[in-house]
Amino acid sequence: MPAKAESPSRPRTKALFDQEQQFIAPGVQTIALLSKLAIAHGSGATLTDLDGRTYLDLNAGVSVASLGHAHPKYVAALTKQLGAVTVGSFTSAPRAELVRVIAELAPGELSRTQFFSGGAEAVEAGIRLARSFTKRTDVVGFTGGFHGKTAGVLPISDVDWKTLIGPLPSGHHLAPYADPTKFDGSPDECREDAIKNLRRVIEEEVGGRPAVIVIEPIQGTAGNIVPPPGFLREVRDVAQEYGALLLADEMITGFGRTGTLFGCNHDEVAPDIMTLGKGMAAGFPVSALVSTDEIMAAKPFSLPSASSSSYGGNPLAAAAALITIQTILGDKLVENSERVGRLLRDGFQRLAAKRRSIANVRGRGLLIGFDLVTDQQTNTPLPKERCIEFFQRGLAEGLIMMSYTPRVRVHPPLILSVEQANSALEIIDRVLERFEAE
Repeated sequence: MPAKAESPSRPRTKALFDQEQQFIAPGVQTIALLSKLAIAHGSGATLTDLDGRTYLDLNAGVSVASLGHAHPKYVAALTKQLGAVTVGSFTSAPRAELVRVIAELAPGELSRTQFFSGGAEAVEAGIRLARSFTKRTDVVGFTGGFHGKTAGVLPISDVDWKTLIGPLPSGHHLAPYADPTKFDGSPDECREDAIKNLRRVIEEEVGGRPAVIVIEPIQGTAGNIVPPPGFLREVRDVAQEYGALLLADEMITGFGRTGTLFGCNHDEVAPDIMTLGKGMAAGFPVSALVSTDEIMAAKPFSLPSASSSSYGGNPLAAAAALITIQTILGDKLVENSERVGRLLRDGFQRLAAKRRSIANVRGRGLLIGFDLVTDQQTNTPLPKERCIEFFQRGLAEGLIMMSYTPRVRVHPPLILSVEQANSALEIIDRVLERFEAE
């Protein structure tokens, strides 16, 4: 378990962090800038810095390290592939098996996969695919959504600076997401209101002819927001009614993160297009676009080289994704995500009952969120500087967690144990007790 410390001395870690800051571009992830960590190695659900201090990792590279750090099966598979072949678009044994496995596991009739390097690239490709198939152009996303920072998806990503970089592509529209934490009413009313507004956007802004509706089954960047049951199912029905395709962006929710294999399984929805990444390859940069035979055959998307990627699906990437998926299934990590995730959520609920700074505990599996507030009755968000202080205090206690904004995000490796989950809850409780005493 992570060692307890009030104000750790980390001279080697600080020295390397400061050295890098002289040359690395600004704009790296907030958690890296605030923590100033320099990592020497990882093991399972822990990370160790250059000064030998070990931390319990509830971040997992933002839902990426699904198998944790330095998983022996993962290391062995990539080491073997490194000695064989690593690049190129020619057929390889890992890729041939990977596409077969994805077709077997994907919901509905999704059976064709194309690979890319990152999430935004895959979602952009999904939009191009939908436009190829429907012969329409307009895209509908949701407030609070995040699908990347490239031009093709930035209009439907809730990024506050996006209007400052110049004109964005046209034909993109936002409908309100069904966020129960921001809606004054029952879950059913929240769902119904969001669907009503989705129809309004399609009718008034799109003229009733959208090409695709892009949605996260659970919104990650917004704070791990779980919509009311049935919301995704009704969004699918709306898409079908207006002749649009439904693209489920499962970059975060895919492959066990939410306690089911895919996030759309919770509503028993088979989307027309699905994007995958992050935890799919446990850290290797590869993403996937999955759809049906019929949709994938649409031109111009299906023309030679029209949907290809130089790095996507290379032999090393395919080996990383294949061993990750095989390990998730073989080691029953989907079930572990549900079991340990429930323990964590119940623990946060208990903390919310005794500590006034926590509200709106939510989540599925090991994709969990809660809010830091000044008042549970009014849900007034805790000021940013106090959130950063909360994060720093947790870090001093040996806990890495995205807790520097009022909307706290918890997404540890899928291998997180019951003991580690309880340790995290004890640390958070201890930090909150001292935090609130002031």
